[in-house]
Amino acid sequence: MNSNKVLGSILLGVAAIIWGGTFVAVKMVVGQIHPLQLVWLRYLVALIFLVGFSLIKREKWHLKRKDLKWFILSGLTGYALSLVAQETGTWFSSAQTGAVVTSSTPTFMVIFAWLILKEKLDRVKVISLVMATLGVVMIVGIHLTGKHILIGVLFLVLAALSWSFMSVMIKLLSDYSALQITIVSTIVAMICLTPFVMGDLASLSNVNFFNPKIIACLFYVGALSTAMAFVMWNKGLTMVSPSVSGLIYLLQPIVGTLLGWLILGEGLTWGFAAGTALILTSVWVSIRFAK
Repeated sequence: MNSNKVLGSILLGVAAIIWGGTFVAVKMVVGQIHPLQLVWLRYLVALIFLVGFSLIKREKWHLKRKDLKWFILSGLTGYALSLVAQETGTWFSSAQTGAVVTSSTPTFMVIFAWLILKEKLDRVKVISLVMATLGVVMIVGIHLTGKHILIGVLFLVLAALSWSFMSVMIKLLSDYSALQITIVSTIVAMICLTPFVMGDLASLSNVNFFNPKIIACLFYVGALSTAMAFVMWNKGLTMVSPSVSGLIYLLQPIVGTLLGWLILGEGLTWGFAAGTALILTSVWVSIRFAK
């Protein structure tokens, strides 16, 4: 296997593992911070760490005017729209439903890669996608119950579409460092979200930012899940094809389910072991045999 492909897969895998813990972190504070405000705070914390690291590293910045549209699209879709839609969709439905619906992400990534990057579809990609999707369903099941479930599912589909589109867009910014891509896209997302957050400052001012649980959550979702994981994801995307990165993205429900069991006391089913095996096998097949 190509060494770049292996390194890229490792970076993507670590990012997905970190994101798996985000579901648990968000669950612990979602009743105290509105989803939109939580995303904004997440990016604020992330920017502090990202800019600080950029200064320490003495990052050499450059930005071509012709690429500005890709940065804006990346920030609008994957950074602003996707996260807000995902947390809103989970709010209206459930974490389990969110995991199942967002498992469509690899399929959308393959479709966008075919439409935008002209990446060919083949038997290995199709088989891997089917295996991975079945794996996610076996891990979390299908829970389509609830008063606002349809609204939740629509938001979750929008989240999967926008994240997939962003992940393919990153391939068009391969001339830039992962750090620069993450910082610029994060700034774009914050500019978009700030007017909505400032319109409801009262509820934001009621948040107890001295609560250790909230401090720990913001550090995790900001410094680790956004600053570190996004840089790793963006770097991995430049080294691995969208079809492979989409499958690695599905490591999230495995980690999320395990942490939910360890920290929140949620149960595990026989489907977890079988689903985990299917997802890991699909990732290996895609990395090993994809052209």
